[in-house]
Amino acid sequence: MKKVLVIQNKFIGDVLIATVIAQNIKKTYPDCHVSYLVYDYCAGVIENHPKIDEVIVVNELWLKRIPNLIGLALKIRKRSFDTIFDPYSKFQSGVLCLFSSAKVRIGFSKGYLNNLLPYYSHRVKQAKEKTKECGKSIEDRLCLLQCLPEIDMDHLEDKPKIYLSPEEHKYKSEIFHKPHIVLGILGSTAVKSLPQDYIIEIVNFLTSNYDFQIIFNYSPHQKEVAKAIYDQCDNKDKISMDLYENSIRGFVKLMGQSRLLIANEGGSVHIAKALDKPTFTIFSPYELKDHWASFDDGLFHASVHLLEEKPELFPKITRKMRREIEADPSFYYNEFKPDLIIPKLKAFLKHHANRLL
Repeated sequence: MKKVLVIQNKFIGDVLIATVIAQNIKKTYPDCHVSYLVYDYCAGVIENHPKIDEVIVVNELWLKRIPNLIGLALKIRKRSFDTIFDPYSKFQSGVLCLFSSAKVRIGFSKGYLNNLLPYYSHRVKQAKEKTKECGKSIEDRLCLLQCLPEIDMDHLEDKPKIYLSPEEHKYKSEIFHKPHIVLGILGSTAVKSLPQDYIIEIVNFLTSNYDFQIIFNYSPHQKEVAKAIYDQCDNKDKISMDLYENSIRGFVKLMGQSRLLIANEGGSVHIAKALDKPTFTIFSPYELKDHWASFDDGLFHASVHLLEEKPELFPKITRKMRREIEADPSFYYNEFKPDLIIPKLKAFLKHHANRLL
């Protein structure tokens, strides 16, 4: 094998966990050339990765135009990749696979159109349940590797990694005068965010009981909401609103200098884990914890899900029910009160007390 392409266009966490494909490909074929296709706003999480030789960066809106998609497909065809892995497995990536010259095209078997068209030479069904501590989402990506007989499936590397440069390791370290943590006060969307009064109660618990500095993390478009939360919090001297990064790589550097992360499930959690930082994750009610709680041992990586605290609210977990909750999670979030979260958060911080000195 000489040339490999991995396609994972979007979602920061998905882009990051799919790097386990590149890690294991390089382990088996150290001399091969691995390219990775990704949207521009996600590329920061794979920058400097030693197992990825080339990052092909495209713009999401640009690629949604059919002429541009066809043009990119032709460029990929000319590159003559031997093997393409498509963990994204959507229409756009399927088209790129279909029109490539790669004899081995590996993707997931899902959806009628996906299975009807000959996007892939090899289709892999996603597991129904997780069987490994890495979580189902990473496990599914690793399963794509089974299509190559040379891969040793019993000794796979299952931990995504982020690599900081020497300069990035020094990032703004002089401004931190006390231990500091990153707190993701909002999820990536409204349906991944706790009610604001619950967030404020959790922040006040932290600032009243601990002597570390809290760095608020939020997306640029959430600044107004984040400021409104900050204005209602106690002990503002322990909260940093002005130390903010508006790029993924900037957040990677910031997280690299922080002690730990407390956040809603999302890309920031996967970044912290890939930097080997302890994480406490608050799951949205509609999410499946087994899919995304990678390496959750309750100690180094801990989490809380409403399903575990109030299972009576989830009589039957079906895809339809999850979609209904996602469409309007307000009832479930109102039930996800801070007194269900804070005891587990307190135990997590106690376990990491030495890091916070």
